[in-house]
Amino acid sequence: MYVLLQSILSIMIQFDRFVLDNGLRVLVHEDPSTPMAVVNVMYDVGARDEDPAQTGFAHLFEHLMFGGSVNIKDYDEPLQRAGGENNAYTTNDLTNYYCQLPAQNIETAFWLESDRMLSLAFSEKSLATQRKVVCEEFKEHYINKPYGDVWHKMRTLAYTVHPYRWMTIGKELSHVENAKIDDVKNFFFKHYRPVNAILVVAGNVKLEQVKRLAAKWFGPIDMGTKYERQLPIEPVQTEARKLEVQANVPLDAFVKTWHMDARLSPGYYAADLLTEILGGGAASRLYQILVKEKQYFSSIDCYHFGSLDAGLVAVDGKLVKGVSMENAVKAVDEEIEKLKATKIEAKELQKVINRTESVIAFEDMSVMSRASSIALYELLGDADMMNTEFQKYQAIGIDDIHAYANSIFDNNNSNTLLYHAQ
Repeated sequence: MYVLLQSILSIMIQFDRFVLDNGLRVLVHEDPSTPMAVVNVMYDVGARDEDPAQTGFAHLFEHLMFGGSVNIKDYDEPLQRAGGENNAYTTNDLTNYYCQLPAQNIETAFWLESDRMLSLAFSEKSLATQRKVVCEEFKEHYINKPYGDVWHKMRTLAYTVHPYRWMTIGKELSHVENAKIDDVKNFFFKHYRPVNAILVVAGNVKLEQVKRLAAKWFGPIDMGTKYERQLPIEPVQTEARKLEVQANVPLDAFVKTWHMDARLSPGYYAADLLTEILGGGAASRLYQILVKEKQYFSSIDCYHFGSLDAGLVAVDGKLVKGVSMENAVKAVDEEIEKLKATKIEAKELQKVINRTESVIAFEDMSVMSRASSIALYELLGDADMMNTEFQKYQAIGIDDIHAYANSIFDNNNSNTLLYHAQ
């Protein structure tokens, strides 16, 4: 298996890149081994770019973009007739739309994607429909669902000024409920322009074919104004924060976070490996000690959000019924202190590096995943980094892990949410 992974990782993902006159970045990955093609459009806009008084707009647009354009009333119907499928997702950092269809029908995808970039239908009816859908989603998943407000509470606890303090769905339901057509139009023309977008075409395509189609369908669209991001920088946390709540949930829950480095910082890679050591599956330290041995938690994980700006490392668990919150918190803190006090062994570090290698290798097995990765790395500033980033994990040593653990797992850098079942 390890030899197979090494073989997969040794294969560089090849692509070509060009830029249209309107600023649209286009990347082409040719793969003649598949009969399919993927058209992926990534916009450099996420929830962090919203007005604090009008949050949830990036996610609202994920829905509005499927509501039809001036020329195409139903986005899905022509794509389905061409044998295609599509989806989208929004994060705090970006918005991504993608579709896959037989390569011979690829122009259908160019037509659809370019038309909603050019002339999205801004009607009161469409806004009312999608606003209702998003509001119902907010209520179902974040208000009425058990534990649904956990991350709303944690984000406002952990962040004081950075827009990561609200979730992608929005800070308040009223922000989407009160969204007006002019507000929506302004947000669209500020962010969903060619100069703020990345188009990746992958699969059974040719570079010259993509150049022709991109120029035909996207070339005439006005470039817009390049969005210059000037977000407030979250100050260094100097005092531990804690919040206790009571809710109608089946089990007590515990969430603790610590601030970590941004996506392109060296510390990101140490943090990524640290989360694997602590909570990356059934073989991790927290699971082995606190779930299997002490039986304090029914489930526990350690992870981070991969945020482009400085993000959070989180430990998140549900307590076994009857276990006191005090004992559970103490047990987690003890495992953190062990990691800070004693350097990990070389074999434990190698194990998580191998697991990371596996994830990197297999997440780009499909042409759709490769297209998404190319777009993300281009957004980060260098698409070719997808071929070299694993070297940064390999460069992390035992001393780096030890130093970073002692750096971020400082009590003054922590935020604790104790979620008590009523």
